Amino acid sequence: MAKKSKEGKSEAIDANAFKFLREYLNTPSPTGFESKGQKRWLDYIKPFIDEHLVDPYGSVVGIVNPKAPFKVVLEAHADEISWFVNYITDSGLIYLKRNGGVDQQIAPSMRVHIHGDKGPVKAVFGWPAIHTRVGTDAKEVTPKVENLFLDCGARSKKEVEELGIRIGCVATYEEGFEELAYGSLIARAFDNRVGGFMIAEVARLLHEKKKKLPIGLYFVNAVQEEIGLRGAEMIARRLKPDVAIVTDVTHDTSTPMINKMIEGDVQNGKGPSLAFGPAVHNKLLDVVRKVASDNDIPVQLRTVSRSTGTDTDAFAYSGEGTPSVLISIPLRYMHTTVEMIHTSDILNTIRLMYETVLTLTPDTNLKYL
Repeated sequence: MAKKSKEGKSEAIDANAFKFLREYLNTPSPTGFESKGQKRWLDYIKPFIDEHLVDPYGSVVGIVNPKAPFKVVLEAHADEISWFVNYITDSGLIYLKRNGGVDQQIAPSMRVHIHGDKGPVKAVFGWPAIHTRVGTDAKEVTPKVENLFLDCGARSKKEVEELGIRIGCVATYEEGFEELAYGSLIARAFDNRVGGFMIAEVARLLHEKKKKLPIGLYFVNAVQEEIGLRGAEMIARRLKPDVAIVTDVTHDTSTPMINKMIEGDVQNGKGPSLAFGPAVHNKLLDVVRKVASDNDIPVQLRTVSRSTGTDTDAFAYSGEGTPSVLISIPLRYMHTTVEMIHTSDILNTIRLMYETVLTLTPDTNLKYL
């Protein structure tokens, strides 16, 4: 995955890192059941850190320079939206509940894996043919959680249960990572495993370049963001950091049916997006903006209102308050199976976090007054 820099040199995601990105994106990590993805992430980052910890609910932290009193967090969330098995009919059809903000309108005819007690089971979201649907305006029936069901090929509840499927199993969409033209990548769950990938790459670069830091650096891959920032709340209370740099995805607003007057103007391929909002610490944001300017890293600006809707809020308002900043990567088609991201944005977001980490010291002035 190469692009051209302004100097004409070819830039690309490191080959081994790209292999990890593909495998990590294809590893199911549903909210509340993130362990497989977390293990894969930890195995990748281990050579680049001094030690690690895992909290009771599965958030993983890789630590560099753990004895340093000044703590800086680089954070992403590890979980992806999914479905819960909620009810199994006598004829073997499986009804569901949401696990996070999954979009029911994209579900009909999708393929899934139900993560059962005997391993993954393939299934599909069944949907009647357009010329067989009955009722008022039947051809325009809207998919709703209550009228969606999975069909795994079983024809009785007993056959479903024999496959290891029970109430409480989670189901994730099957679709995985693909490369498209002009540096675009698609996958389910770029939101926000791309964040976990990028902070791991910062750890790799610091290790390979043998950088000695005057700070303790905590690479946090938190669980349960998609249901209300729960993992970040727990780990922020545990770590008590002095600074938090949070990375997540944000909407590419250049596609149809998105109002730029509401969502702002952000596009894939034009660099990471920096947010202004109450939870975002203005002095820390000034540091990040200067780093971007000094290193010729393109950035886009946007605003948020009462909250960022990301783990930034959990860190910012933890304890006595933690100066926090949000660095987002533009994403098309959020919460679908074809979330789309641009390679150059991945590289520039990694660069921005890396250079910011090198800039921060215990003496960095983040006081308002």
